[in-house]
Amino acid sequence: MSSTKAEFLMLTVTFWWGASYLLMKEAMHGMGPFNLMALRFGVAFVVMTVCFFHRLRHLNREIVLKGLLFGVILYFVFFGMISGTNLTTASAAAFLTSTAVILVPVMESVLHRALPSRLTVLSTLTALIGLYFLTVTEGFSMDAGSLFCLMGAFFYALYIVVVDRVHMGDTVVPVMIIQLGVTSLLGLVTCLLAEDPALPHGSYEWGAVLALGFFCSAYGFVVQPIAQRYTTPEKIGLIFSMEPVFGALLSYLFLNEILTGREYLGIVLIFTAVLGPRLLHLRRVKRNL
Repeated sequence: MSSTKAEFLMLTVTFWWGASYLLMKEAMHGMGPFNLMALRFGVAFVVMTVCFFHRLRHLNREIVLKGLLFGVILYFVFFGMISGTNLTTASAAAFLTSTAVILVPVMESVLHRALPSRLTVLSTLTALIGLYFLTVTEGFSMDAGSLFCLMGAFFYALYIVVVDRVHMGDTVVPVMIIQLGVTSLLGLVTCLLAEDPALPHGSYEWGAVLALGFFCSAYGFVVQPIAQRYTTPEKIGLIFSMEPVFGALLSYLFLNEILTGREYLGIVLIFTAVLGPRLLHLRRVKRNL
């Protein structure tokens, strides 16, 4: 698989994660956020188990441990995001969660003991500024909710880096299936401790939960590690910054939420950060032909 195809696949994953905000609004009319976490990852686990049952016939200790590792990290990603969103403003939560874009190159630099390239630094800072303009519309202050959001961003950046470091080879599908089951189970435990468990009531809520399970979880968290094998963690982090862009555009199309000039500027900056390095690379390749 070429890096261009891998990055396009990751862009489709990010699109569905951007759409998840709309779907979660519909799904959470009658249930708590941890209840929804348990359901969406549970649906994803069942779907992937049915589709790839033959891949689970030869499980071993190594595959199970890798799935447990990824599942625990993913749980803390969502624990931070959910807890933070409930305790701070939506704009602050969206911005702080997206700071994974800058945490990934920082972690990579620490692991490699080398500074990132100038282009990586420039693209990352451009994306961060764009995220600020797009998401922070209600003022910004650090509070307990902000710390939870930063925790979620830290664990997502860690997730990207660990996926890049852990060799999975042909076992990527069973590892990711176990990951989905672990995240669902931990979400269920948290739900039982902090919420009243419930199932979706109407067809719209069920539709939202199934879409979250199929596309945002099953597709998203299985395709990401496959695509990431053919690109870099820094590029995955930059593509992730498109999530609030897709969320804002879908809200404009389906919820009639009007975008301001400031938000449009943020979108332009993020597009520039994500597409700029790719266009420069293609230009260099063309020159060398």
